[in-house]
Amino acid sequence: MTVQIVSKMEDSFKDMHAAMAESADEAAGYLRALSNPSRLLLLCQLVECERSVGELEEALGLGQAYVSQQLARLRSEGLVKAARDGRIVRYSLADPRVVPVLQVLYEQFCGPARAAQ
Repeated sequence: MTVQIVSKMEDSFKDMHAAMAESADEAAGYLRALSNPSRLLLLCQLVECERSVGELEEALGLGQAYVSQQLARLRSEGLVKAARDGRIVRYSLADPRVVPVLQVLYEQFCGPARAAQ
């Protein structure tokens, strides 16, 4: 009986470890996407509301080709999604889990408390 309990506990631990490893891989992918300053700035703009490429270019002072390239990378990572509005493509956050991460980064590195340091 004790052997069965230990065996079930070991199986449960293995399942939990596999799930954690999968989650860690996903989190690492998100963090890689966030590691580029321009992509991080794009995501911060999208926290507020959806925006077009032109609006993002203007807000960040970046060129259209570069903004489009970074948005494509963020789309491939599952962080942003695109919706066509006539001739204009509007981008928004695809994964709500990234919002709290961006909020913490903003508070720690960009917010008023940081400016006072």
